[in-house]
Amino acid sequence: MRYFLLLLAVPGALLASSGAEYDIVPRAINFAIFAAILYYLIAEPLKGLYFKRLNTIAEKLDSIQIKLKESKSNKEEAILKVEEAKSSAKSIKKVAKKEVETLKKRFEEDLAKELESMEKSHSEQIEIERRRMTREVVSEVLNEIFEEDVISIDQEKFVSIVLKKVA
Repeated sequence: MRYFLLLLAVPGALLASSGAEYDIVPRAINFAIFAAILYYLIAEPLKGLYFKRLNTIAEKLDSIQIKLKESKSNKEEAILKVEEAKSSAKSIKKVAKKEVETLKKRFEEDLAKELESMEKSHSEQIEIERRRMTREVVSEVLNEIFEEDVISIDQEKFVSIVLKKVA
């Protein structure tokens, strides 16, 4: 860069010594000096800012790529968990169906036993009622017989009276 400035300064010096008064040459030299000073003062900080900005962008890009990879792995893990949940839901559903069938069979068996027990109890109750009524009828017949003054009833007549009351 310094050599460039020297190359610009030499023709200016040669033209300045010719004696012609041109205002453009000194201005060009001043501009070249100003540009060189400006470049000297600003070039390094601008380069620093430029490379710092590049590094910041690269770091952000790297962090975004890392986050993208993490999110992809998280997504894959979530998909695997969803698949596991689906398979466990299917197995739970199968187990629940089996359990429902088992409970249904058990309730049917319990219901059948309960019905059988109720029928047995009902038939026993009927038998008890039948015996009680038979006793009452026999008791009434015997009371009628004993209340009557005639005690001399033969056995056939007694049986027929009892049968009439029982029937």
